[in-house]
Amino acid sequence: MSNFVNLDIFSNYQKYIDNEQEVRENIRIVVREIEHLSKEAQIKLQIIHSDLGQISAACGLARKQVELCAQKYQKLAELVPAGQYYRYSDHWTYITQRLIFIIALVIYLEAGFLVTRETVAEMLALKISQSEGFHLDVEDYLLGILQLASELSRFATNSVTQGDYERPLNISHFIGDLNTGFRLLNLKNDGLRKRFDALKYDVKKIEEVVYDVSIRGLSSKEKDQQEEPAAPAIE
Repeated sequence: MSNFVNLDIFSNYQKYIDNEQEVRENIRIVVREIEHLSKEAQIKLQIIHSDLGQISAACGLARKQVELCAQKYQKLAELVPAGQYYRYSDHWTYITQRLIFIIALVIYLEAGFLVTRETVAEMLALKISQSEGFHLDVEDYLLGILQLASELSRFATNSVTQGDYERPLNISHFIGDLNTGFRLLNLKNDGLRKRFDALKYDVKKIEEVVYDVSIRGLSSKEKDQQEEPAAPAIE
């Protein structure tokens, strides 16, 4: 009696499943290595909340971890079949967003401005355009930047605790500009929109810190204004 189903086709399906599982497992191994390196970088940067004098050293150490991550991303790019970035991207999306946040924090601490997507991509050895293959997704970049806002709101509070009363004002200006920039976007991604909604709470928290510093006259700018002699009356 002949079979109504050709069983040989299932052998081919099994080969496909085995190959798929192998690719994903190899990707997981590299992603775990990136996660470990990123955690080390984040730990190095936590010192800024307790010792402002260690900012430069912490940024240098974090940069070294980012450089190691870039090597891992190059390895990851070799594992992903051509044209199938989004098929496997769920493995590295979260960790990439965390690294974007780490890089953005380092650049802000070192230079005081917002890092561009192009610079982040260069530091992680990633492409910019989807057509080029393994690239830095725009939404991942934006979500990573939004994580920066939460960290800076915490940093503003801890800066005051450490006696730096000017830094919260600078952070407030930076986050205010960031908030304005995001408001220019028509966000359709649910996760991105929800995270942006949380930005207003970061803005409010920083504004409260700045107000507290100002009302107590702790800022040198406020003191200078108070100590300015009044203009002589015109007779």
